[in-house]
This record gives sequence, C-alpha cells and structure tokens, in this order.
Amino acid sequence: MSRIGKKPVELPKGVSATLSGQTIEVKGPKGTRSFTATDDVTVALDGSTVTVTPRGTSKRARQQWGMVRSMVENLAIGVSTGFKKDLEIQGVGYRAAMQGNVLKLSLGYSHEVNFEVPAGVTIATPKQTEITIEGIDQQLVGQVAANIREWRKPEPYKGKGIRYKGEFIFRKEGKKK
Repeated sequence: MSRIGKKPVELPKGVSATLSGQTIEVKGPKGTRSFTATDDVTVALDGSTVTVTPRGTSKRARQQWGMVRSMVENLAIGVSTGFKKDLEIQGVGYRAAMQGNVLKLSLGYSHEVNFEVPAGVTIATPKQTEITIEGIDQQLVGQVAANIREWRKPEPYKGKGIRYKGEFIFRKEGKKK
C-alpha cells in the first residue's frame, strides 16, 4: 500500500488544473506544466484537489501510484513557488559570472568553462562564489545543478570545487612525514 499515493494533492491558491484522459495540465503564476500518467493509475480532479488511485494490485500499479502523486505535487509546487538550487564555489581563483545566456566558470583549468543555460531555467550569480539556479521543473533544475557541479566536484583533501549549499564534504588527512 502506498503511503505517499494515499494523500490527495491540494492545489495552492492561484493554481488551476485541467484533466483530459491521463494528462493533467497545471497552470499557475510561474507558468504551465503538464504530465501524462500511465494506464496503471486513475487521476481524478475534484475542485482544487487531485487524487490518484491504482487500477489493480500489481506491483507496477502500486509503484506508479506514489510516483504519479509525487509528480502531480511537483507540478503544483513548480508553477506556484518554483524550485531553487544553490551552489557554492570554494577554491583560490575559482569564480562564476553570468554573461547574457552563458555562465562563465573559472575553475583552475587552462581555459574558462562556458556553460550554456538551457531554456526553462534561470541562473544568477549574487556573488562570484555563489550560483543560484531557479525554474518550474524540479528535474531540470536539479540536472542543471548536477551538470555545473560535474565540472569540478569537491575534492576530499582541501575541499576545493563546486558543492551544493550546505553539503558536507568528508575530509581526508594528507600525507604524513
């Protein structure tokens, strides 16, 4: 029995949803998103409440039950408040700057890294050592943050690199004499 799937999704104020077949479209102040559920579940819309129920007791139907409910909730959160990831840059000479639609990263390589910002995401650099990624698609925001972090992951000896804000890096002891 899915504990997540049992809970109905309450749509926030200013957010409306329309259901056509297995596709739910959610509109809010930040934009519009849609999701098509599989045939293993039934999606029902009652005013400002969305409920998901499985069509049977198969393992796949129970898996889809919780997943579809989570996806619908993420649609509602995305179009109302949006998603945000913060990255920190640590290291001497490491910095980031936005130039138009390109994030320029100086990460200790012999060249600057130019990261093209995809559509649907906004990137800001409030400080040279901070990057803020915002958007209405949780998966896209997380993937962009992971792609930026991939250029210079935090290393365990000095802690230099790009990390998520608040991320703990387990530090190793260096060579002993």
